[in-house]
Amino acid sequence: MCTHVNIYSVTTTRDRPTYHHGDLRNALVRAAADLAERGGPDAVTIRAAAREVGVTPTAAYRHFAGQADLLDAAKADALERMAVVILDVLGEPPTDATPVEAALHHMRAGGRGYVRFALAEPGLFRTAFCKSEHDDLTRADETLADAPPYAFLTESLDELVRVGWLDPALRPNAETAAWATVHGLSLLLLDGPYRALTQAERETLIESTLDMVVRGLAGGPEAR
Repeated sequence: MCTHVNIYSVTTTRDRPTYHHGDLRNALVRAAADLAERGGPDAVTIRAAAREVGVTPTAAYRHFAGQADLLDAAKADALERMAVVILDVLGEPPTDATPVEAALHHMRAGGRGYVRFALAEPGLFRTAFCKSEHDDLTRADETLADAPPYAFLTESLDELVRVGWLDPALRPNAETAAWATVHGLSLLLLDGPYRALTQAERETLIESTLDMVVRGLAGGPEAR
């Protein structure tokens, strides 16, 4: 069952975490997110977050049972920050866009924002999708549905069905194909053989990959 998330309500902050009486848990979460931004998931520890905030590890353990709990909070924050970047890239389609053109604009912008986040925030990107001791692979679909970027992808694909670009018969598992393509490109640009490309070459590759994704979804009557 898919749970739709309103990513338009997501907010983020870049301020250095500060501790106010009664708000230690949130301060630790912000510290964990900042640690992830600088050093990826391996940098997120109870001791490091406590040091960032200016409290003892013992005080931090009153709010988190261990590193896995804190890492889960950092993962959630990273996914929310990714959603903010996607929304920044999204913008509005041209005022004279047809319903199909508007839907394709949303789909492409979501993929573009995803890759740009990976390249601009590699620490947060790696944290968003790192392993966790609490991962329940029997509930993978439900866990994904709770992630704002995945919810955006789901809504974009549903929109493509509504406007006639994507055949309803091809809708099941379309998230996996689209996500795998864009996520794989992100990793190739970040850590793989494409990491040395110039900015212009990267943008060309991103756009050509998104072209392939939307063409691959073209099975509805409005795509013929």
